[in-house]
Amino acid sequence: LLGLTEARAGNTISSVKGIPMFEGVHYVSEPVVQIAIEPKHPKDLPKLVEVLKQLTIEDPNLVVKIDEETGETLVAGMGVLHLDVATHRIQDTKIEIITSEPLINYRETVKGSCEPIMSKSPNRHNKIFMKVEPLEPAIAHMLRTGEVSDMKDKKVVSDLLKGAGWDTDTIKRIMKLDPRGNVMINGTKGVQFIQESTDSINSGFEEVMKEGPLCKEQMRDCKFTFTHFVPHEDTAHRGLSQLGPASRRACMGALLTAGTTILEPMLAIEVRVPTDLVGNVATVLSGKRGKVLDMSQKGASSIIVGEIPASETFTLSEAMRGQTAGRATWNTSFKAWTELPKSIAVTAIAEIRKRKGLAPEPPGIDEYIDRE
Repeated sequence: LLGLTEARAGNTISSVKGIPMFEGVHYVSEPVVQIAIEPKHPKDLPKLVEVLKQLTIEDPNLVVKIDEETGETLVAGMGVLHLDVATHRIQDTKIEIITSEPLINYRETVKGSCEPIMSKSPNRHNKIFMKVEPLEPAIAHMLRTGEVSDMKDKKVVSDLLKGAGWDTDTIKRIMKLDPRGNVMINGTKGVQFIQESTDSINSGFEEVMKEGPLCKEQMRDCKFTFTHFVPHEDTAHRGLSQLGPASRRACMGALLTAGTTILEPMLAIEVRVPTDLVGNVATVLSGKRGKVLDMSQKGASSIIVGEIPASETFTLSEAMRGQTAGRATWNTSFKAWTELPKSIAVTAIAEIRKRKGLAPEPPGIDEYIDRE
């Protein structure tokens, strides 16, 4: 179609006003690997931008974003092979590019729950009380698939949440639904100025959901309850510049009090290999923190079904070829986010923080919690 340069897969196109939109296309997989990309010659930058824009139109699973702090262009995909295909397609347009080593996207989540903690605004005149607990998996899933969102019809959302076990009062008190799989509930009672302060408080919540406390990775599966609010009577002293930071500190403090952990992307892998080489494949998988889950026979070949962390797939081709003399074929797909083993979590967090230019150690609780 000519003239629809901004159209994307899943858009509804109509020449008549008021036509209901078709249900959007939702993808189960999430981008788990990313690379930084730049043109070898600065004059090619506008052309590179256009090529990347075209790639994201053709492949919605490819995500392009600009890092606001470094100015880098980041391209995220389903795996190393997915990104290899994308970079080859860019090179096919005769643009010389420089790419970084692949980086894994991680997630953060809350492990336990906590009693309400209190944080004050920068001017010390407003108090926000917050607690957090894990969000029910079914509701988190509906948020990430778009079944439940702030944009959906409230009646539809209410029915879905009731079906997941929430009561009417909790549903009415929803302040913010986050598409990453997090939610903020208004648990206050008889407090003034809540309505006009909601956007400011939500802004702090959203900021933390984008960048968690451990290593500034996205949060998921968190249920925050805003339990109490002590605002300043003067509007000038309880604006966005005061309530936003207070809300952010309260969310951070609640997470650190409840306990957080880092999650890594786990991939499902299916390997087809001659039966006499099954043991070699199992050795490769176990050596990369993976495991064999199932095995079946098909003619002279065996099909091995297993799982492997995305971070261990960067050198998988070399390892598999070395063990099978190139006689194995395999494919991978995103499976789940799983908790990083404690034995490597501390090192991984330190490496991510170093890459992002952060202090080696995550912040302490006292940095975010205030006392009466």
